[in-house]
Amino acid sequence: MKIKFWGVRGSIASPGPSTVRYGGNTTCIEIRTDRNELIIIDAGTGIFPLSQSLLGELPVTANVLITHSHWDHIQGLPFFVPNFIPGNTLRLHGAFDPVSGKGIEQVMSVQLQYSYFPVREAEMKARIEYVTLAPDQSIQIGSAKITPCLMNHPVVDFGYRIEADGKSMFFTGDHEPPLNIYEPSDPDYAEYQSFIDEKTANIMRAMSGVDVLIADCSYTTAEYSSKKGWGHGTFHSSINYAKQAKVKTLFCTHHEPTRSDDALEQAFAQVLQEHPRLAGDPDYRLAREGETFEF
Repeated sequence: MKIKFWGVRGSIASPGPSTVRYGGNTTCIEIRTDRNELIIIDAGTGIFPLSQSLLGELPVTANVLITHSHWDHIQGLPFFVPNFIPGNTLRLHGAFDPVSGKGIEQVMSVQLQYSYFPVREAEMKARIEYVTLAPDQSIQIGSAKITPCLMNHPVVDFGYRIEADGKSMFFTGDHEPPLNIYEPSDPDYAEYQSFIDEKTANIMRAMSGVDVLIADCSYTTAEYSSKKGWGHGTFHSSINYAKQAKVKTLFCTHHEPTRSDDALEQAFAQVLQEHPRLAGDPDYRLAREGETFEF
């Protein structure tokens, strides 16, 4: 299995001299199975350069897994170049939205309104298909088994476990470890805690034993205190997940858009001091735009 990072910034694209090393594009990850089947997780601005790289292997069938419908994870879809070329297929997978009452098709239909984009969906030359997924219900994409897991974010948000040819990975998408919203003295505390415990256990099962965990590490522990409820994790929380799940490699991603490359490396160095790597611990890495990892 091969992973390539095309976008690793969170919230908003942040190009410029201070983000050259790790990249300024928002979330997009390319996965290739050993049979070269193409799976893409999220369609942030990073999907545009990815789509240009695909022009040398047309026609393509691109299976895109959307974690959730926030802009930084879908805004590159209208610029996915194969959509404009006959013979290609874009198969978009994602969650049903209980607020709108629509499936994953709405992430295209909303963006491709004339008010926002000059080309309507009906004018796209590629075949576009939609697959609405359910939590914990696996599907097969070629040789790969894909299992969505409900994560914790201020919208329906899937993490994805991908298994193929004896290899496995898990991407959290945007995720904040669930917390009890009640005080221990509150009569609803115990009931809500049982819900939290069940959700946490399900997430741990989903990422257990994977070769690669790619996790939301938006904040430092100090930053998190003022950002609770925003739906994002910390370096600390993701390292704890990686240790408990006994994964082999952790990639920290969704880099805070205001954090320069230098500041990102400084924050990561501090985290590694606080979590010295012991025998059997995962390998900890910062996700970098353009980097390929094969395992």
